[in-house]
Amino acid sequence: MTSRAMGSAKPRAGAGPTFVEQVLAFNAGLSFDAPLPPGIEVMNPFQGSPCALAASAAFYRKYYADHRERHIILGINPGRFGAGLTGVPFTDPKRLATACGIHIAACAPAHEPSSVFVYEVIDAMGGPAAFYRDWYINSICPLGFVSVDARGRKKNYNYYDDRRLEEAATPFMVECLRRQLAFGIRRDVCYCLGTGKNAAFIERLNAEHGFFGRVVPLEHPRYVMQYKSKELGAYVRKYVTLLGEAAGAAPAP
Repeated sequence: MTSRAMGSAKPRAGAGPTFVEQVLAFNAGLSFDAPLPPGIEVMNPFQGSPCALAASAAFYRKYYADHRERHIILGINPGRFGAGLTGVPFTDPKRLATACGIHIAACAPAHEPSSVFVYEVIDAMGGPAAFYRDWYINSICPLGFVSVDARGRKKNYNYYDDRRLEEAATPFMVECLRRQLAFGIRRDVCYCLGTGKNAAFIERLNAEHGFFGRVVPLEHPRYVMQYKSKELGAYVRKYVTLLGEAAGAAPAP
């Protein structure tokens, strides 16, 4: 199954910017300026975070210094203890060090359950070097959000948790996806993390803009770890099976 999933991508023609050069430029230019609902703040790890800037640069230079095409996997938006710290979607500082071999002094140890599951899948598909050779992970909204209570305590917040936020963020998400497709993203199929609101939103955008030939929803890693941890192995196998189908997917018209 691993062999079916790996090797599905191919080098792009031409000698333009490498995948890593495009990703780092994209991340450095991320900015969200639309009005936010009361009590909601933007979380941008690429503005002033020593951990995220160093970690993401090291990560993408290690795995994406090429001109290969890749399939895309889209989550919801970054969480505080994964991409919110490292700048790498679904990669917390612990997985960055132990799985990827990237040790950044500025990154304090942190654990995100979603990252644990994603790296179980990555390990089952040959490890980080093999996996990232053919896959690019981000979120439909590449910047995160937090809610702030009266005591100043912050909690992760999803773009779809408030209709006003979803509407304000939609143009930003569409533009971000368009820009990322130009990196060398294969458009036959997109894999979506989340089978509920995130899947419905991405499928609606896809119906409107024709980004991909099809969208395949997968149970969100956080859902698996929080509610289905006893069945973790079965969900890992499901991911590997469905991601493996990308090798035989026909190109979008």
